[in-house]
Amino acid sequence: MRQLALTLLLILTSQIALADAANSLKDYLNNTKSMQASFKQVVSDRQGKTQTSSGILAIQRPGLFRWMSQKPFEQLLLADGKQFWVYDPDLKQAIVKDIGKALESSPAALLAGNNQFERLYTLNALPNKDNIEWLEAKPKKADNSFDTIKLGFNQGQLTQMELHDHFGQTTRIYFSDIKINPKIDASQFRFTPPKDADVIRE
Repeated sequence: MRQLALTLLLILTSQIALADAANSLKDYLNNTKSMQASFKQVVSDRQGKTQTSSGILAIQRPGLFRWMSQKPFEQLLLADGKQFWVYDPDLKQAIVKDIGKALESSPAALLAGNNQFERLYTLNALPNKDNIEWLEAKPKKADNSFDTIKLGFNQGQLTQMELHDHFGQTTRIYFSDIKINPKIDASQFRFTPPKDADVIRE
């Protein structure tokens, strides 16, 4: 009888945790129309080697984002609603793709998407850690770029992301200086490659 009560308690606790984490995600999707923040991104491969970058992002939901890595080198990822650009100033190279599936390869796309998150992902609550409420999202389609996505919320605000891809890489993203629903100039989501840049269309 005690074992049954304990099992029921664990199930109830898990359901409450999932509801809380899912509500944080819903609140973010419903209440965040635009966002500006600084980010730190740490990518780890299977051998434990890491690459760290940092920069700034701007998002206008749905579908517009600007993800500008500044250190250790500059790189721009930008979605203008129709096309997805990757621009490397050092290489003087711009890659442009149709917006469609290209967005799945970018963490910013998850933040800038529409409110269809629960339709595309199966959600599971994870244990809280250091006052961060964690939610795991697994894509329902096998052809998604990521195997697992973890979203970390602090007082209802998305502050961390963790993404695991098909190649065994783990990408951890930490957001700071977060501004919710700022007015963002539309020019932030437009990109014209410099005249001396090689433009590659995929």
